[in-house]
Amino acid sequence: MDSDRETVAMESKRRERQTAMQESDDGIGLCGWLLVGCSLLLMLATLPVSIWMCIKIVKEYERAIIFRLGRILRGGAKGPGLFFILPCTDSFINVDMRTISFDIPPQEVLTKDSVTVSVDGVVYYRVQNATLAVANITNADAATRLLAQTTLRNVLGTKNLAEILSDREEIAHSMQSTLDDATDDWGIKVERVEIKDVKLPLQLQRAMAAEAEASREARAKVIAAEGEMNASRALKEASLVIAESPSALQLRYLQTLNTIAAEKNSTIIFPLPLEMMNSFIKH
Repeated sequence: MDSDRETVAMESKRRERQTAMQESDDGIGLCGWLLVGCSLLLMLATLPVSIWMCIKIVKEYERAIIFRLGRILRGGAKGPGLFFILPCTDSFINVDMRTISFDIPPQEVLTKDSVTVSVDGVVYYRVQNATLAVANITNADAATRLLAQTTLRNVLGTKNLAEILSDREEIAHSMQSTLDDATDDWGIKVERVEIKDVKLPLQLQRAMAAEAEASREARAKVIAAEGEMNASRALKEASLVIAESPSALQLRYLQTLNTIAAEKNSTIIFPLPLEMMNSFIKH
């Protein structure tokens, strides 16, 4: 509820500022109206040549902010299509309303757990209100770029290394919300923020690689030990089965000979009776 109220309050303040800027015709004064009348007479006197200077065209993705004697005309941005200006007294600025993307340069950030990392990203934004983008800030694009760099450093400074590597989406959403709130007075809407790459120091990469390798070796040893244990249990059960039937050992021996002979090698095996070996063992 509190966030909704804050959003409504910010929207109403923005509308009030825009309305105050647009209601500027009443403040040009008597001298201003005289200059406007002279400009209109000059245009009528130089017809039809002056018509080419008075009619302007803006594209579908553009809006024009018209200034008459330095004040924004009532009605705000004009376009797309044709619009009319007076010579000498009117000027206009075109504003691109398309989505603009830019890369955040790599930023050296000290994380919460005192690790230095280099992080870069990309930001997508568009001009939502052309009047505010022209009247409230000198260069909305440059200001948004600088603000994105500082926001990236501030947000990552509150995270540890594990959170930066695993929670990129959460960090991107946090940056988007912060940038959107900060650029609201400029008529800018931040649509999306993405973290592109996280570069770690070389020594830290080696330490993490050694840690991961040691962890994998430990898991491999555990798996090998479990395999040996299972194999020993199977051999124990097999020995119990063979002990119940002495001929089973001879059959197993013949099966082994068959397997060796199938490989087409030159190995020669001479079978010896086990009773003969037992007689030597007794002596």
